[in-house]
Amino acid sequence: MSGATRITAAIAAANKQGRPALIPFITAGHPDMNGFAEHVAILAEAGDVVEIGVPFTDPLADGVTIQRSSERALKAGVSLSWILDTLEQSAAQRTAPVLLMSYLNPLLTMGYETLAGRCVDAGVAGFIVPDLPFEESAPLRAAIEPRGLALVQLVSPVTSGERMKKLCEASAGFVYAVTVTGVTGGGGKADQAAILAYLDRVREVSPLPVCAGFGIREAAQVNAIGTHADGVIVGSALVEVLEQDGDARAFLQSLGGKLHE
Repeated sequence: MSGATRITAAIAAANKQGRPALIPFITAGHPDMNGFAEHVAILAEAGDVVEIGVPFTDPLADGVTIQRSSERALKAGVSLSWILDTLEQSAAQRTAPVLLMSYLNPLLTMGYETLAGRCVDAGVAGFIVPDLPFEESAPLRAAIEPRGLALVQLVSPVTSGERMKKLCEASAGFVYAVTVTGVTGGGGKADQAAILAYLDRVREVSPLPVCAGFGIREAAQVNAIGTHADGVIVGSALVEVLEQDGDARAFLQSLGGKLHE
């Protein structure tokens, strides 16, 4: 089964159980490099798909929490190569598919062909690349698609209807529906009715599951959004739990993760 198919299947399996898929996000190597493998294992147990952030110096889509985690991880020596080495060591034991959320520069630096081969060895199923426009994605696609790896496309509340349809049809694994026109973390109050109506619009044109992210922190949000999306992505709130030496497993259970059933 290809990585893209594994992602879609994991989301569908959660939906079959009557719940939205839970996609937890962590920044690789944060809050400490030694705990990274253990944190990935916990997320793979409690989540349906795991999103791992590759630290980058200029994370334009991320709010202060993930910016801080990226800065600390980089200072500790985390690199894309280290991430893939660490993931490869536990690839056979993971049940949940893993996605890398990376800005383009680290991928370009490694080289797309080398990247694709190493990701297959590491059990990585695909990528989210926030600063890669669809119109410039052909070189990356040419390297990863023959290996079955997904390139997840992002849409937002200001994406036009025509472009939304194009992006949904071009996506693989799922469609990432950004719920706010801002950065991760969710600092302000959003119009929930407008968000839910937007998610309905995305689902109408998407042939793939639609997963909502940015600013989702509580079970009530997961439950509300889960009736209008196939999955939810939880990032900044989980990064904060780990920073405070909290219990990631218990937090994900509280949101409706697999171990909460």
